Amino acid sequence: MKQVNSTDFQRKPGLYQDAALVEPLTIMKHDRPHIVMMSYEEYKNLRRGMRQALHVTELSDADMEAIMAARVPPEHAHLDDELDD
Repeated sequence: MKQVNSTDFQRKPGLYQDAALVEPLTIMKHDRPHIVMMSYEEYKNLRRGMRQALHVTELSDADMEAIMAARVPPEHAHLDDELDD
């Protein structure tokens, strides 16, 4: 990932904004990472990968089989008591 110090970024923000469209850019402050700049599309893709809600009808057969085959590990079986309320 490319890096630029904050002073250089302030001198030529347009240059670095264009560079951030190609790949994320770390803006350094006092020789430490401070801010990451990236394209809006990359940001959306990043956020989309973090959390995705699907309706059960959108799950594949393999996903449904994996869910149905999932079991609670024995060391966490005591948590089933929480469901009794």
